[in-house]
Amino acid sequence: MLKLTPLLLLLAYGLVMYRFSVWRTKKELDEKSTELADRKLKELTDRMAKALDLDRIRVNIYEIAPVNGLAAPDGRIFITRGFFDQYRNGKVTAEEMASVIAHELGHVALGHSRRRMIDFSGQNAIRMTLGGILNRFLPGLGWAIASALTSLLAAKLSRQDEHEADAYASALLVKSGIGTGPQKSLFAKLEKLTGSGSGSQPAWLLSHPKTAERVAAIEAREARWLPND
Repeated sequence: MLKLTPLLLLLAYGLVMYRFSVWRTKKELDEKSTELADRKLKELTDRMAKALDLDRIRVNIYEIAPVNGLAAPDGRIFITRGFFDQYRNGKVTAEEMASVIAHELGHVALGHSRRRMIDFSGQNAIRMTLGGILNRFLPGLGWAIASALTSLLAAKLSRQDEHEADAYASALLVKSGIGTGPQKSLFAKLEKLTGSGSGSQPAWLLSHPKTAERVAAIEAREARWLPND
């Protein structure tokens, strides 16, 4: 039993961290969000809802400045105020915003948002355990090595999720009659929208695949799905 104690403590820590992270995320989103009300976007989300056999798709505005979209562990979809302002200012089209919503719906439908929360909690537990072990042999470096290893693992998992959500969004946009054009055109705007030319890594691009890879994947799907002219 004593041999299993470290593992049981690790599992208990991961569970506690998961519960706390879910509570904290929900509280933050509840306090800083309101339901999106935009006629043009509603027309597009209604088309996607029909394609999914849903009554409607509810989208919320998360009152923060960075340009981003997110799917909460409870299944809610959010667009940041910064992203919505880009749309209202004419820098992003309604169809491009719909492609973001479709992408976040993909994260929900494929279970990414809930799994990411669990992964995050587990990664913290692994980071602490591995860091403690390595630090005994490499004082001062153990924690840094453990953090780098877990971050690399998290980034790989995140990039895989993004590709899967892109594919889901492409299928939904095609089925809704919106098409994948807005999905590709938005990717072309992301660097400027997120300010990646400033030298700091933008929120949208953290742990995401390269834009060229994402566009190439969309075009490969188009070649398979759409009839040749």
